[in-house]
Amino acid sequence: MTPSEPVLNVPRSVAGVAGLLTGVQVVRGFLPDETDITLLLALAFIPARYSGAALELPGGYLTAVTSFVTYMIVHAGWVHLVVNLLWMLAFGSAVARRMGDLGFLYFSVLCGIAGAFTHLLFHLGEMAPVVGASAAISGQMAGALRFILRAQPLPGQRMPDFLGAPRMSLGQALSDKRFLAILVIWIALNAAFGLGAVRIGGEAGGIAWEAHIGGFLCGLLIFGAFDKGKPCEEGAAPAFGD
Repeated sequence: MTPSEPVLNVPRSVAGVAGLLTGVQVVRGFLPDETDITLLLALAFIPARYSGAALELPGGYLTAVTSFVTYMIVHAGWVHLVVNLLWMLAFGSAVARRMGDLGFLYFSVLCGIAGAFTHLLFHLGEMAPVVGASAAISGQMAGALRFILRAQPLPGQRMPDFLGAPRMSLGQALSDKRFLAILVIWIALNAAFGLGAVRIGGEAGGIAWEAHIGGFLCGLLIFGAFDKGKPCEEGAAPAFGD
């Protein structure tokens, strides 16, 4: 990093998404409780919409389509939002630099949609709403893990060059001990801080594990289609050793 570079050089797409998510949470804080609940239900992903309850929920049939995307912009609270933003800054920023801003947005939305579909498969008919960008960010994390583990510093620099790091194949990633170790940590953090579902009608919802897993698997599988970096040669030695 040169003296003229900012300490936090966040890609525009990541900063824009962070601003949108924060703005939605701030606006909700000024809304009356009843209005806030109506807005949340209209934006949230609710599996019951697809088993006959669409007309009973705010937004009707339209939200049965739009909520596959809109659920990502609303969160269960500030803790949920801040945790997601920290993970997006850590992994999403690296992914955005590799893909470009537009590619990053398309990639993230697809991972979020995959997370919603995965959750629906396991919870069809349930009323508990799912909110948050966790599935999309899980996909960003999966994509980042396909190149950050092979990043090496440029000559004369100490920081790894994530932009120029080769992209691991799926086989290389899944056989990398560091990849597996980070995956275990990710699961543990989800168990501690995950707030994927919220309360509705006094009933507590649980952590949207399936959505997180769906987003992660989607990001892992489709990352190569969006990545502008070069692939890693088969048999190439890891940068930091296994």
